[in-house]
Amino acid sequence: MKKMRISSRLLIAFASLAMTAVFFLPVWFIFLIAPQYPEGLTMQIWLTKLSGQVDIINGLNHYIGMKHINENMFPEFGYMVYILGAFIVYGLAVALTGSRKLLLSLLFLTLVMAGAALYDFYKWGYDYGHNLDSKAAIKVPGLTYQPPLVGHKTLLNFDAYSYPDVGGWIILGAGAIFFLVYFLEWVRGRKFAKQKVSFAKSSVAIASALSLIFTSCSSKPEPFAYGKDLCDDCRMTIMDPHFGAEIVTTKGKVFKFDDVHCLAAFLKDGKVKESDVKQTLFIDYNNPNNFIDAATAHLVVSPQLKSPMNGNAAAFATKDVADKKGAELAGQTTDWKALQKEL
Repeated sequence: MKKMRISSRLLIAFASLAMTAVFFLPVWFIFLIAPQYPEGLTMQIWLTKLSGQVDIINGLNHYIGMKHINENMFPEFGYMVYILGAFIVYGLAVALTGSRKLLLSLLFLTLVMAGAALYDFYKWGYDYGHNLDSKAAIKVPGLTYQPPLVGHKTLLNFDAYSYPDVGGWIILGAGAIFFLVYFLEWVRGRKFAKQKVSFAKSSVAIASALSLIFTSCSSKPEPFAYGKDLCDDCRMTIMDPHFGAEIVTTKGKVFKFDDVHCLAAFLKDGKVKESDVKQTLFIDYNNPNNFIDAATAHLVVSPQLKSPMNGNAAAFATKDVADKKGAELAGQTTDWKALQKEL
């Protein structure tokens, strides 16, 4: 059995062609949020350019001696489109020939390219965060400002987040398909060499495995991209970091809300079944980067809170803190079940 099945070859062709969208989409983004910038600042990295609020970020970083970010400091912009183009063509060649050996070489190239890209990004971040101007206006001995490679990191009073953007997720999805196809072909070669597996059964297996891959990666709350995310109920841009809420479903889908009122309306309208809800979470009013499970959250309701959609409710991690805030604002302390009924 030297050739792959038609279904496998079609999947490889589909994944390869899907990556052409990356020529027109951002690959990575860095998001910064601080008390003076509650809406957040974003820098998006494309194959050939930068976008977002780069000028504002440069203005802030100047005070701590960091280099001026510009496209000239990324020589990769000059050749990344050619590397991706060659990778897409190679993937199509694998699909056309149906060779499992060529598919194995494609997997090797995928790992090499992913490792090289992450290492290159790490090197840039290290140089950017460590080589500071000695004449900077603000100097903190021993402190460096290397942004996170992936995930979250606190830099002075800024919370920095670094994650794949739309183009990056497309590349990761294509890579997952390549590996999944090879695994299924390997199993078929070892255990079912003399059996014919129908196209329908193989397609169901592939879809189920892909679903597990992506839901296992995303079955958790996501940090808010303030000024970018939209509320899934009122469709307003989420701006205030003190009143956010999220629903995470059993399948890993995340719904975001700018106000407790929108969360309640979303559930009341049946846009997601309560049986499908894995987690309901609120942003901690005193710690905007932390989530509190709705089952344990202590809510304070007061007109003085002035939340985005007039729900005027804020979540707190402990009863003592909630009671203190409630007394301060002449508000009412309650829990999510009770408040949901009122809303």
